Amino acid sequence: MTDASPPIDLTTTSFLELLGEHLPSVDLSAPFSIGREGTIPVHIEGRVALAPMAGVSVQAFRRQGRRFGASVVFTEMVSISGLHYANERTRDYLRIATDEHPIAVQLFGTDPALMREAAQQVKDAGADMIDINMGCPVKKVSKTGAGCALLDDPDTAVAVARACAEATDLPVTVKIRRGMKNGSHDFAILGQRLVEEAGVSALTLHPRSAAQMYTGFADHALTAKLVELVDVPVFASGDITDRVRAEAVMALTGCAGVMIGRAAQGNPWAVRDLTTGKAVEPDPEERVAELVRFVREVVREMGDHRATGFLRKFYGWYLRGDAFGKAARRELMVMESPAEVEAHLLEQWPGALPQLAELEATVRYPDDTDRVIELPVSAYGGG
Repeated sequence: MTDASPPIDLTTTSFLELLGEHLPSVDLSAPFSIGREGTIPVHIEGRVALAPMAGVSVQAFRRQGRRFGASVVFTEMVSISGLHYANERTRDYLRIATDEHPIAVQLFGTDPALMREAAQQVKDAGADMIDINMGCPVKKVSKTGAGCALLDDPDTAVAVARACAEATDLPVTVKIRRGMKNGSHDFAILGQRLVEEAGVSALTLHPRSAAQMYTGFADHALTAKLVELVDVPVFASGDITDRVRAEAVMALTGCAGVMIGRAAQGNPWAVRDLTTGKAVEPDPEERVAELVRFVREVVREMGDHRATGFLRKFYGWYLRGDAFGKAARRELMVMESPAEVEAHLLEQWPGALPQLAELEATVRYPDDTDRVIELPVSAYGGG
């Protein structure tokens, strides 16, 4: 299957030439719903979703995204096999706080029976939606037949999604890529089958191939094609880094919403830019305050030992720019505990203390009123 539509490349300024003067305006704050007959519809207050990213989308990250304006958040991938066997080696905690809703838990796997079982567990956990990953290009996932490998196995993909949709009354969404190979249009056929045969309530398209990984660009002309083909909401994912690109891709494709991923890593201000249009660069003290608050919540969530390694990638993401410098970032990477990192940051940037105090006074930590369940979570890369 081919498509003659000109590519839409948000990584260059050429996409602006496609906008013209008469395209309808879009409203990133407009509410909409996800859900089909027989499901509990999920009301979403805006058009900006925070993407599921393995090794990133922990509760602290999701809650921060909601605070900065994300309308809906997704967890990192959870293995349906891990849920079934629940051995201690893979067990971890997935927490859903009251201020995360609406939230979708993302699952991956290939066994319809295990998917049905996992879907029920996710409903019991208090999630609003179930998302299925059919786009992850990482070999640890694809070699099992899951993730992007399902693009080459549409019958299994449909069977897994149908089992999930039939297991509960939660809306089921699916994230896909354009196909396994460069130039593929497998997304078009699979997307229609997922909606028409499996009862999926929404789709997210990352219009890169699995072979591309995260190189090149996401061709959102394919997103426009998928919107034409299905009668459920479609989220556009890939290269959406600011308000201009978010509005452009919605206007050019007719998609229901946009999904921000890598641009939000250590950068919740990018989420605020998308949702409000206020692209204000935070000063170093604000960056430090948000990082320290994030560190504290990750420690609460994971404990010191796990948090130490998990947080290292975030230091470089948060402390970007000349105000900090490479040497300062490298110094944090070798510190032995989050407490040492926090003390060092506040000693170097004491001006962050008032902002941190305000965050501590106004942003709650989850407590016993929040839903806490034990689920084994994935440590694989995201799609």
